[in-house]
Amino acid sequence: MHQISHWHLLETADQVATAACGHILHAAEQAIATQGKFKLVLAGGNTPEKVYRLLAQADTDWARWFIYYGDERCLPADHEERNSSLAFRALLSQVSIPAEQIFTIPAELGNEAAAVAYRPMIAEALPFDMVLLGIGEDGHTASLFPGHQHPADELVHAVNQSPKPPAERVSVSAAALSTTQELIFLITGSSKRDIVKAWRAGEDLPVAKLHAEHAIDVYIDHDALSSITA
Repeated sequence: MHQISHWHLLETADQVATAACGHILHAAEQAIATQGKFKLVLAGGNTPEKVYRLLAQADTDWARWFIYYGDERCLPADHEERNSSLAFRALLSQVSIPAEQIFTIPAELGNEAAAVAYRPMIAEALPFDMVLLGIGEDGHTASLFPGHQHPADELVHAVNQSPKPPAERVSVSAAALSTTQELIFLITGSSKRDIVKAWRAGEDLPVAKLHAEHAIDVYIDHDALSSITA
């Protein structure tokens, strides 16, 4: 698979969000023009939230957007710490994407039942047009954690014993997340500097198992990466 990573170093987290927002909107325009729809996988976290608030102000053909999630925490459906709740507050409640085109992980059912329910939705969606991801200080992405093993042929995993609460989660697999035209990582903050260095040095981390059809774009601020040599 042809693989190129483009590192976009920006001064601030706000600039990361602005640049990523522009990239997403361009990808949406291209996908809608060529296939009539744009299939986007959302991430959780502070940096994606900034992106979502910018997207909510954009002029785009929202009726042709299809929304999926890379992972979810097993919490009540309306819990404020769910990724779906964050996305709803920042973006989905502000735009006119049809409700039947928003595919929420039913994590309130428990991780096993939710994973079973979400697998056919992901199977039907593949390939994605764009996947948004972050990176944790331990190198995890979505809810794919270091040291965790999952069946290679599963599109969606039930995650147990997450090192970050809650212990039960649901995550789309690395293979499914890699079945995408474009993949964007959003990385900000000095707490990410050590793990970004390890990732770039080739360490065996969950984040290193992600690929994309065309390219991986990493939007990162100075606090997370002080210099780029690649």
